[in-house]
Amino acid sequence: MKTFNILLKSINDVKDFVNVVNKYDFDVDLTSGRYIVDAKSIMGIFSLDLSKPIKVEVHNDNSDAFMNEIKGIIVD
Repeated sequence: MKTFNILLKSINDVKDFVNVVNKYDFDVDLTSGRYIVDAKSIMGIFSLDLSKPIKVEVHNDNSDAFMNEIKGIIVD
């Protein structure tokens, strides 16, 4: 499992992120505060506080291709 933070600044960032996540068959969870949502759910993502970085948990050890596709929104 890999964990890192992302920042979704716009509606298009959210749509693009969901499209990328849905290409992969492994699970990805997003955590913001005490809420955890499925990263493949656009409605779930919009229920989070998008003004702050969101923790991403990728439930796969071989997620390099996925991380490369979303590298523009990954933050420290």
